[in-house]
Amino acid sequence: MNQDIIRLYDEYTHAPLPRRVFLQRLSALAGGTAAAGALLPLLENNYAHAAMVAEDDQRLEIQRVTYDADGQTIGGYLAKPKGATKLPAVIVIHENRGLNPHIQDIARRLAAEGFLALAPDMLSSMGGTPADEDKARDMIGTLDAGKTVAGLVAAVPYLMARPDASGRVGCVGFCWGGGMANAMAVRSPGLAAAVAYYGLQPSAADAAKIKARLLLHYAGLDERINAGIPAYEEALKKAGVRYQLYVYDGVNHAFNNDTNAARYDATAAKLAWGRTVGFLKESLGS
Repeated sequence: MNQDIIRLYDEYTHAPLPRRVFLQRLSALAGGTAAAGALLPLLENNYAHAAMVAEDDQRLEIQRVTYDADGQTIGGYLAKPKGATKLPAVIVIHENRGLNPHIQDIARRLAAEGFLALAPDMLSSMGGTPADEDKARDMIGTLDAGKTVAGLVAAVPYLMARPDASGRVGCVGFCWGGGMANAMAVRSPGLAAAVAYYGLQPSAADAAKIKARLLLHYAGLDERINAGIPAYEEALKKAGVRYQLYVYDGVNHAFNNDTNAARYDATAAKLAWGRTVGFLKESLGS
């Protein structure tokens, strides 16, 4: 895939660009509307490929739950090993497309690894994540950042208090959710561990407040996000924060998302996922 097309799609999903403008520019880069039409299925998420762990996997219990966050009710997708108790818990924070089938599958993958996994829907106050991904992206763009982080932080005591949980809580976030994972580490003293996949970094002053252990994954070709790495790493070192940081050469933002053919990289995703599971088990107990 032409890297200029990948950058255009990244601008479309994050700037954001109106779809009409995106398609016009894609057609120009691809050499016509027909070629652009052929590329779209590769650029956009295909949730038919979302289930690495099936929704009806007999090893798991899955339910929809709600929890209170300072008066607002947040819904979520919860998965855990069937019949298990005293489990380490992980909050799974979605991308800027909301709580979609791919993120639900991430929760099931963690449950299959022995975790109590909760994926909150941060669009709950607006009726929940819509099927239209562009609409979800626009809705997320209207969220109040402080209230959103507070809503995620409230999931920590909720999980700590559950009888099926051990009291140890971590989080993992992707893209927009990676930035939220970093923000949670700043704001939640009860959070034991945070994993951020290609997430925006907090300020140096905020980084100094982090008590959780960190695992940070970055894509080598992700110039927009990677620009913040040096200042973040310097702040973490100065503050004595325990962290691990990996940059995966030659891969794009969202390389973990196996429903996106243009950006998914199986080798990098497998390596990062193995590191993620190992880190969470070490940090939270297994």
